[in-house]
Amino acid sequence: MAEEQTAQEEPLSFEQARDELEAIVRRLEDGNVTLQESVDLWERGEKLAAHCDLLLGQVESRIEAAKAQVEDPT
Repeated sequence: MAEEQTAQEEPLSFEQARDELEAIVRRLEDGNVTLQESVDLWERGEKLAAHCDLLLGQVESRIEAAKAQVEDPT
């Protein structure tokens, strides 16, 4: 599992976060992890999912703003 980012690191792109989240899901589905590892993976997955949701929300806002400009260019 990738180490959690520190404040100095570049934030993950949507694609990077999604790929890491998919890898976590695969590991959890395999069932070859300890209980503690499962909890750690789940916590990381929750953070990644929230990050993806945030990025998607930002993109959605940009798209809505662009559409509004096209529909009412004044």
